[in-house]
Formats: sequence, C-alpha cells, structure tokens
Amino acid sequence: MIQPIYLYGSEVLRADASEADLSQKEELTSLITDLWDTLAKADGCGLAAPQIGVSKRVLVVDGDIMSDVYDYLAGFKRVMINPVIVESSEKECEYNEGCLSVPGIYADVRRPESITVEYYNEKFEKVTEKLDKFACRMVQHEMSHLDGVLFTDLVAPIRRKMIAKKLANIAHGKVGTRYNAKIK
Repeated sequence: MIQPIYLYGSEVLRADASEADLSQKEELTSLITDLWDTLAKADGCGLAAPQIGVSKRVLVVDGDIMSDVYDYLAGFKRVMINPVIVESSEKECEYNEGCLSVPGIYADVRRPESITVEYYNEKFEKVTEKLDKFACRMVQHEMSHLDGVLFTDLVAPIRRKMIAKKLANIAHGKVGTRYNAKIK
C-alpha cells in the first residue's frame, strides 16, 4: 500500500532504526510491499522504512529508474533487511544527491567509492555483496536513513548554510511534492 513519505523535520527521520525481527516474516513482507509501492508512486530510486514512518532497518533500492543514465543499473533492485557495511573503500567520490524526504534540495556528498554490505533479502536469505558506482551510492544513502542521518547532514558547512532556509521551510510544511507527504 502507498504510504506518505515523511519529510525533513519529522522525528522518525532522526532516530536510529531498530533491527527488524526476521521471525516476523508476514509483517516484514507487508513493509517491503509498502516500500516498493510508495517508491514507485514517488518515482525515486530508493526508500528506507523510516521514510514511511517505520523505524526498522529495512530499505529498498531500484536502479532501473536510473538505467537510462547508468546502463549497469538495469535490473538492479534490492531489498535489504538489517544491512551492515562490513567494508568500505578509503577512496571516496563526490556525487550530487537528493532525497524524497528533502524535496527540491540537491547537494554534493562525499561517500566511499565502494562498500561490501551484508543483509537479508526479501526471501530472508543472508547476502554479502560488494557494490560500487551508483549502486553503492544508492545503498549508502538509504543506509544513512537507518542511522537517522540525512544527506544534508553530510554536505560542506557552507552549503548547509546556503540551504538552511529551504530546510526550515520543509520542516514547516512550506513545500510541495508530487507524492503524498507528511511531517510528524
């Protein structure tokens, strides 16, 4: 079911999400369906459970939406339950990020160029996967949500000052979105 996306200023976006209980398969399957439905409606490439008001360590990413720009992302769709980065490269890269919870704001963010992540997939199987390029970027962005971190927290201090008024407007509901959104 399509859920509203929580916007900047919502408390759930600042909390450390709790581990998902893998024995609650029906509940997790329903959450995953909600994440996919909501992501499709919002035309995004990733969504974490806190963004729909559920403080659980679950996320989905869909590279297909970016495959016209990055052909290697064709078919890259992942469900990650309780993901953990077990290794990250020392080398970093910078990329302009945006977020469904922070509409209308984009900024350059430095993150590791590659990571190895362990997680459980939608079949509740443990997976270890090495990611690089934009797939790595999408996963790191969504994993930040699980730790209560938004991409705007990671930008250069001068850029943060430049976007402060826009962030305040979002937190006060002075923003329009093409998808159902809320602040709580």
